[in-house]
Amino acid sequence: MKILIIEDEPFARAELLRLLKDTGREFEILGQIDSVEESVQWLKTHPSPELIFLDIQLSDGLSFDIFRQVPVITPVIFTTAYDEFAIRAFQLNSIDYLLKPIRPEALENALNKLDAIRMAFNSPPDRPQPVIDNTKLETLLRMISHDYKSRILLKVGDQLRSVEMGEVAYFYAEDDVVFAMLRDKKRYIIDYTLNQLETQLDPEKFFRITRGCIAHVASVKKVSKYFNSRLAVELEPPTEEKLLVSRVNVPEFLKWLDK
Repeated sequence: MKILIIEDEPFARAELLRLLKDTGREFEILGQIDSVEESVQWLKTHPSPELIFLDIQLSDGLSFDIFRQVPVITPVIFTTAYDEFAIRAFQLNSIDYLLKPIRPEALENALNKLDAIRMAFNSPPDRPQPVIDNTKLETLLRMISHDYKSRILLKVGDQLRSVEMGEVAYFYAEDDVVFAMLRDKKRYIIDYTLNQLETQLDPEKFFRITRGCIAHVASVKKVSKYFNSRLAVELEPPTEEKLLVSRVNVPEFLKWLDK
């Protein structure tokens, strides 16, 4: 398997190579790149690899910018220390999303998933050219894309209530309990973690503003500049805690608001 590694941390690259060798699979590393700019240039001037391992935070920005500058039809396994980018990653041709430090079993599962998809398309792992053409890529994306939730069950005493996602202003965690705050300013307990919700909500409508809050775009009342290049966000209904978008998430947040 011909692999391209896009990762700006030398230790992380070395660890990924070690883990790959431990899988016992045959592979060839076509390149090891540490920036968005170099990645775009490489992809423009080389045949497509069969798999890309892609970190999200590179030396000159977020790796999502690569996809805006050059077509990428190769399957991608994202590797990152941040779980807040999962939804954005799965909008692209992502096979899996591995959190650092990468566990051997997680890597093996990701590679097995790629093998299964290849088998479905009758594409052997040692095929020298790109394994997925544009038509197959569309099918692949349908296979790995999420059917976003349109409703959610809320706990109302001993009863359950189903509401449309459009009624939800935001989700937030408080003392290990997750609540849905509705537009009518009523809150309800739900049986999901924020991490679970993040992968099931439509990213066009919901954004994880902080680790403890996922907001609907219609609930964003005001956005202000804040210390250290962060943004302060006010929601409606208002939250008890101040919501600050971290500096690294500001570009994605602003793009989300501007869609």
